[in-house]
Amino acid sequence: MLNYQKNLGDIIPNTAKTFGDKVGLIFKDREFTYRELDELTNRLANSLLRLGVKKGDRVSLYSQNCWQWLVSYYAVGKLGAVVNPVNVMLTPEEVRYVVDDCEVTTVILSKDKALKTQEAIQGCPSLKHMICYEEVGQGIVSFQELLDQGATDPVSSTCEPADISTIGYTSGTTGHPKGAALSHRSVLTNTMMTANMYVKTKDDIVVSALPCAHVYGNVVMSGALALGGTLVMIERFEEKEVLKSIQKFRATMLEGVPTMYLYLLNYPDLDKYDLSSLTRMGVGGQTMSVDKMKAVEARFGCPLIELWGMTEIGGLGTTAPLYGKHKHGSIGMSLPGVEAKIVDTENAGKTLKPHDVGELMIRGPIVMERYWGNDAATQETIEKDGWLHTGDVGSMDEDGYIFIVDRKKDMILTGGYNVYPAEIEKVLLKHDKVAMAAVGKLPDELKGEIAIACIVLKKGKTTTVEEINAYCREHLASYKVPRKIIFADDLPTTSTGKIMRRELGKLV
Repeated sequence: MLNYQKNLGDIIPNTAKTFGDKVGLIFKDREFTYRELDELTNRLANSLLRLGVKKGDRVSLYSQNCWQWLVSYYAVGKLGAVVNPVNVMLTPEEVRYVVDDCEVTTVILSKDKALKTQEAIQGCPSLKHMICYEEVGQGIVSFQELLDQGATDPVSSTCEPADISTIGYTSGTTGHPKGAALSHRSVLTNTMMTANMYVKTKDDIVVSALPCAHVYGNVVMSGALALGGTLVMIERFEEKEVLKSIQKFRATMLEGVPTMYLYLLNYPDLDKYDLSSLTRMGVGGQTMSVDKMKAVEARFGCPLIELWGMTEIGGLGTTAPLYGKHKHGSIGMSLPGVEAKIVDTENAGKTLKPHDVGELMIRGPIVMERYWGNDAATQETIEKDGWLHTGDVGSMDEDGYIFIVDRKKDMILTGGYNVYPAEIEKVLLKHDKVAMAAVGKLPDELKGEIAIACIVLKKGKTTTVEEINAYCREHLASYKVPRKIIFADDLPTTSTGKIMRRELGKLV
């Protein structure tokens, strides 16, 4: 029986007591037992204490997935300091904004980020220490030296569930990014309720290339480790590495975003790998067409369960239970203890009937406490009664299953009509020559905005703009047909693999 976890710092010590010599983490050619992870996080936490890092201090983690990132995360949790997980795609100049905004005292980062970031954040009034995973000099502290010099004495956080554990920054597509301040309760509740819906246990071996700095990847990471399972962490998504890891470690679960699964389906050597150990898969981050979901299930031989989440709730808000109704195209129902409703997009006080389309709202213990230092944005996003505006448009059926139409801000207003990119993408992905598709928008003097489609073809397939255009006209109303069609070898994606629709206009 695992002990009660009051804060993030409890996760590793608790599992180490029960599963001490079991492998909890695999990264590249290195395996770490729970006892080793507990010792490493104690060493780092004690060294950070010696540097003066204390409860409530903000600590930024800035790197690709690696074992050092994970050790840093849980060491900061043991101190009761606040983790600021930084999107690895941010530039050093963008990191400067984050460091200033939440008054970071310590930045822990990888060698490839170190010197340029040091130059960009010089002069930040709150900053006291930079720590690098590899030796770089230039006044930057060595991570390995901190481990070598740190005592193994247990470090235990005094944080209460309501204290802030994490400040995760939004993508900043509508101005400066905002820091979602999440409590320990929020992150732990999200982690454990998600694990409950997927029936995760100590026997699970989870393969994930999701960035641990992203809320989805973070829930996957902590969900595996909090239950005594094994996390196979991949540095960055690459088809061969994912497939090889599933086969080699007999993984029971795979987690990813839709583009990852589409890449895997289109991988020419897919049939060479034994994937029979998988019992279920999770997919989230963006909508995925039902046809592609069924194709993934048929090839991988297990259920693909869709989920939905956002930074402001510390991970997932909805998913389908493993042993329950499985409705393709639905993001499932709200997590246990969480409420969801669909409201009128112009009147949040009006809850809509089943199947009516409106904005999804969420309420419960997973919702962020506030946007850090931004009361105005907090009040715009969280109603006085606790309901959070998600910015996603969708509907709910009689069973409480939710179907996302699209992001409100991605909607295309063309000639007075509302057009949702996801609807066009789903049609394009049904075409037998299309491997991936993304739809964005461009300003248009006559119609206001027009839809543009970027398409990646399946290996060995060819087609024309005329053929795709005719196909769209057969399956879509005329005002929804993309006015520009582009063929590309790849799509612009975020660090998690989500398609960046706003970047598509640059390809025209």
